[in-house]
Amino acid sequence: MASLLLCFILCFSSLSVTLSEQLLLLPLTHSLSKNRFNSTHQLLKSTSTRSSMRFHHHHHHHKKLNKQQQLSLPLSPGSDYTLSFTIGSNPPQPISLYMDTGSDLVWFPCSPFECILCEGKSTTTTPPPKLSKNATVSCKSPACSAAHTSLSSSDLCAISHCPLDYIETSDCSSFSCPPFYYAYGDGSLIARLYKDSLSVPTTSSVPSMLLPNFTFGCAHTALGEPIGVAGFGPGLLSLPAQIATVSPQLGNRFSYCLVSHSFNQYRVHRPSPLILGRYDDKERKDNSGIDGSDSAEFVYTSMLDNPSHPYFYSVGLKGISVGKRNIAAPEIVKRLDRNGNGGTVVDSGTTFTMLPESLYNSVVAEFDRRVGRVHERASEVEDKTGLEPCYYYDGKVVNVPAVVLHFVGNGSSVALPRRNYFYEFLDGDKKKNVGCLMLMNGGDDEELSGGPGAILGNYQQQGFEVVYDLEKKRVGFARRQCSSLWDKLNQNQS
Repeated sequence: MASLLLCFILCFSSLSVTLSEQLLLLPLTHSLSKNRFNSTHQLLKSTSTRSSMRFHHHHHHHKKLNKQQQLSLPLSPGSDYTLSFTIGSNPPQPISLYMDTGSDLVWFPCSPFECILCEGKSTTTTPPPKLSKNATVSCKSPACSAAHTSLSSSDLCAISHCPLDYIETSDCSSFSCPPFYYAYGDGSLIARLYKDSLSVPTTSSVPSMLLPNFTFGCAHTALGEPIGVAGFGPGLLSLPAQIATVSPQLGNRFSYCLVSHSFNQYRVHRPSPLILGRYDDKERKDNSGIDGSDSAEFVYTSMLDNPSHPYFYSVGLKGISVGKRNIAAPEIVKRLDRNGNGGTVVDSGTTFTMLPESLYNSVVAEFDRRVGRVHERASEVEDKTGLEPCYYYDGKVVNVPAVVLHFVGNGSSVALPRRNYFYEFLDGDKKKNVGCLMLMNGGDDEELSGGPGAILGNYQQQGFEVVYDLEKKRVGFARRQCSSLWDKLNQNQS
């Protein structure tokens, strides 16, 4: 069987900026690697395993680390969306970073860089900025405190060997912020904070957007993490937050529209748009896509305010419909408890949606009741892919029930396209057609009490414009033909 393409890289190949439109449009281009996996089974097993690792990492490290150390990394090769920038000016240096709405820090490898246990992984190194006063982040700075949430600025300056009399007189500005240790689901790193100019490349006719004092982490050593992260989550150090200091209309709202791929390389030859800022309602209706089934209207649900875990975009999921049966969600995914645990995280870095076991089992039982009475369960495929239920079928289209996500709020329901939750492929071993439900079991409800109750993965977000409205504290979903949306917005900006 031909090798399947897997690594989805989103990079800025061109960019349009029109401040009068309050819009920054970024084309996200998927670059596919054909030599990473030998079969669909291997692709799905790797993706499902690492989706699970990412989800359970949130809970494992909530018990061990302070909240700023619980960074989320894109862990699955099938979901690694990357962005490209230029850092510094003497000379400018290109960097490529994973886009992640589940973390709120921008960091990248700096030269010299050592990556332990990174064999077989793509690596990128960026020379560090020149160590000058402009590049140094002080131990007294808000940025340093944001990265070391568990420590006061006085503690941080003491670690940086600032003398006591200087600490008492707040005269430690010349002492740099101490390094950080970050642990991940399958890796870790040590980083220092720097600041330098960050430039977003543009088309030749549009000036680059420049962030003159951009704060970022610079890592010289990492374990299993060869590529950095552009955190889009809430927080002082995230990319949107730092853009907002220069242009509030761009930093207070962003959206992306991921072209539907279903692991098919021929479906991702068109760019997927990442949009910072807003375009007006009329323009949204004009750009809703050529398919009459596309809806121009957003379905919104409120973000859950979570001071305990402020780097997540959490919402409430109140139920899932499978066909005509509406399955109520447990409290752990509807709302947060007094410790800030629970809720449903909308995440660009996790591939498949993870549900608590009670909700997952109910969804699977109803799905299997409808599909399993007609088609044979593919148990061997389930073992090889980590997905279930899977079914064999004979060439004809499988009749599967509709799946609708019901979020907290009036009319806040999102009907998933079939391809977003049911993946069909050829089982190379038995030469049979097979289809699998693309939702995953996140584990026992009680064991999820130390973090999010569920995660809405990017696979289920395909074909939607997903908007994060930071000003009104809400997340919205609208069906789009994402490649057409890019074409039309790009045409309007030219």
